Amino acid sequence: MSLIARLRAYAADALGVGAPDAAPDDAHLAAIALLVHVARVDGILAPSESVRLARLVQGRYASSPEAAEALIARAAAFDAETRDVASLVEMIPHATDAGERGRLLAMAWAVAGADGTVDEFEEALVWRLGKLLGFDEAAIARARGAGLSERYPEPDAGAGPA
Repeated sequence: MSLIARLRAYAADALGVGAPDAAPDDAHLAAIALLVHVARVDGILAPSESVRLARLVQGRYASSPEAAEALIARAAAFDAETRDVASLVEMIPHATDAGERGRLLAMAWAVAGADGTVDEFEEALVWRLGKLLGFDEAAIARARGAGLSERYPEPDAGAGPA
């Protein structure tokens, strides 16, 4: 049984968040865990960050507020078991198109700025996440603008690996 399967089973049993059959794929769980990591990086999970995180997860990965909360709980447990963001990014397939990676990056900026400010820890983490996702400086800056204004356009892939 893989680490992912064990974590899913643990989350399903311990947190009562549903059967592993209803589990998102590894890439989606990793993406949500990245968003959770961003929300908690400054040591304070502000209510506004929780609300924004739940709304983004529901809009992209879940069909209801309850399903979003369950996914966030699973992703939080998964994030706690993962050593760093690079490990989470490695779980997102290299074949994932730039548009999807760009939306994830914009969502990370949206979570970071949900409390009205992006502190230095959040800034450094999301900027590093952009680099790990293969974006150049200009593309990361565009994703920042999109995320902080809550626009999630299709970023152009001119954002190839830096």
